[in-house]
Amino acid sequence: MRNSSAEKTPWVRQQLVNRNRLAAWTAAYVLTMALASFGPVFLWDGAVAGSVLAIGLNTCVGAGMIWANIRNLLGLDEMQQRLQLEAMGISLGVGLVAGLSYENLDISNVIVSHAQISWLVMLMGVTYLATTLLRARAYQ
Repeated sequence: MRNSSAEKTPWVRQQLVNRNRLAAWTAAYVLTMALASFGPVFLWDGAVAGSVLAIGLNTCVGAGMIWANIRNLLGLDEMQQRLQLEAMGISLGVGLVAGLSYENLDISNVIVSHAQISWLVMLMGVTYLATTLLRARAYQ
């Protein structure tokens, strides 16, 4: 019975609350993003009003996800905060440099297709994950 909630400290319980809150907001954001992306094709046949409502909902849920992320970060200890700050900073830098370079390739017609934001989002996600794992390993 080592992992029972009665034995967890208040700090550990708050960590779980923060993590679960962030997970719920993130899941809601992904679902509303899917609604905004696929709704015009599969649900409301391109009606502008449906798209505006879905995008507005997605934006509001995204703001909630940002708030939950801030709450989660504020609840971390100093080492965890430092690790997250480093991962976020590197991810932002890679996203900015790669994103602008990618856009310039599109503008100058070096690439055949148009630059898609989804590639940038995936690159930033992979960069964040890799940096978090590598830095956590370095701090052990």
